[in-house]
Amino acid sequence: MGVLVLLSAFYFYTNQKAEVVDEELEKTIAVLPFKNESNDSLNLYFVNGLMESTSNNLQRIEDLRVISRTSVEKYRNTSKGIPEIAEDLNVNYLVEGSGQRIGNQILLNIQLINASTNTPIWAEQYSREVGDVFALQNEVSKKIANAIKAVITPAELKLIDKKPTENLLAYDFYLQALEPFYNRTKEGYKKAIPLFEKAIENDPEFALAFANLSISYYYLDIYQKQKKYMQQINNYADKALLYDSKSDVSLIAKALYYMYNEEYRLAVPHLEKALEYNPNSSAVVQVLSLLYSNNIPNTGKHLKYALMGIKLDVGANDSIGKSYRYLSLSSALIQNGFTEKALSYVNKSLEFNPKNYYAPYLKTLILYARDKDIKETTSLLELELEKDSTRMDVMQEVANFYYYQGNFEKSYFYFKRFVEIKEKYGLNIYSHEDIKIGFVYKEMGLNKEADSFIKSYSKYCEDDTSIYKSASLAVKYAYEGDVEKAINQLQIFATESNYQYWILVFMEIDPVMNPLKKDPRFAKVLKK
Repeated sequence: MGVLVLLSAFYFYTNQKAEVVDEELEKTIAVLPFKNESNDSLNLYFVNGLMESTSNNLQRIEDLRVISRTSVEKYRNTSKGIPEIAEDLNVNYLVEGSGQRIGNQILLNIQLINASTNTPIWAEQYSREVGDVFALQNEVSKKIANAIKAVITPAELKLIDKKPTENLLAYDFYLQALEPFYNRTKEGYKKAIPLFEKAIENDPEFALAFANLSISYYYLDIYQKQKKYMQQINNYADKALLYDSKSDVSLIAKALYYMYNEEYRLAVPHLEKALEYNPNSSAVVQVLSLLYSNNIPNTGKHLKYALMGIKLDVGANDSIGKSYRYLSLSSALIQNGFTEKALSYVNKSLEFNPKNYYAPYLKTLILYARDKDIKETTSLLELELEKDSTRMDVMQEVANFYYYQGNFEKSYFYFKRFVEIKEKYGLNIYSHEDIKIGFVYKEMGLNKEADSFIKSYSKYCEDDTSIYKSASLAVKYAYEGDVEKAINQLQIFATESNYQYWILVFMEIDPVMNPLKKDPRFAKVLKK
């Protein structure tokens, strides 16, 4: 993505005085948590289900921007008024509702409010039998969309009208499972799984229940050293797709399976298709942002989805959630070279949570990209390391900055600690730093150890399938003193796009590149 396109994208998402954004904001909406009017608090899950389905149906309409469920949940018991909530969420419309279930009857009061005037523009009371719950949810969604003149395509209408299940008992178990499922904790997933299973027992073709089962097992397993649920994750995702291939949740489940297996590129088409069926899915946007940041490096796409995520999750549940969303956006911006904007958002991240674990570290590097004050940056990084002497991300960065200054004794001090921790815990991380470690060890006269790190780096280059392969090889050849091969690989890398700005920031000061600096082609290719 070119710089002009990136600038245009950033302008679109941040300049709210721009005409294009004003047009979009006319159709921005948030569905607030519905109030449970039942005497029986156990009916809360059913009322939540009405709210959930209304929001999900609206999210399928591309002509709307619908704020995520996580962003509105904090307003369940709020004392804030409509104008204040709308300002928090940056929307023009709010949906309020209250409902109750009495035996076989559903009573629902719902209204659509124009936030600027704090007046209802549509309101209705419903009394329906439980068996009509799906028709009721769909009718409410379409009336809300029509009231704000949202365009609903035939394909979107078909998705809205599709019933998740014909079995009301299955649907009841499914709704009961959602509350613990949305807690996003290990305990919550363990409570949700048997309820999703009961839903499937009553409807063996219930795609949403299969999909959420797969997702539950994924999150139970993904951070464990010993994985044990791969079969369940894959089988349930496949069944979800079999019974509803156009469900964004089914597609997310299958994408997570591919990510579980580190087949990241296979996850992308499923996520893109999920976003096609649900253009307002913050879950899909977050996963795509993560993928393009860490697993399939592409700075343009990382920024695109980070910006989308901010718009959909603008009202994150708490200050910590907001802090990490702004941190993610700041990281995406600096990776694309937007230094001042990155600094602005990392400062916002710290405003919402001064104890954010990663924001001070990122801010230090952003300040270096802006000011190029290497000694000040080194001092700030050492201060960060003093806060937590086990932080390997900061430790290797301190070693790097001493390395860039040619202070190999200090660099060795930190790299040695870094290597000891890696070996102690059997960690296979930061392999791309092995060339620097090897260089420093060689400068310290530790030739045998240095050779081991250089071999490790060569293996890393062989296995690399990312856009950075040619840049990595250029560093390898520079270390070996083969200027021709190194320049050739840099020329190949110069044809790439959407790579991290850090490559340009640090390549000019990297001692391993010294053999190239006398060659006029080096400056030329860096400029390119």
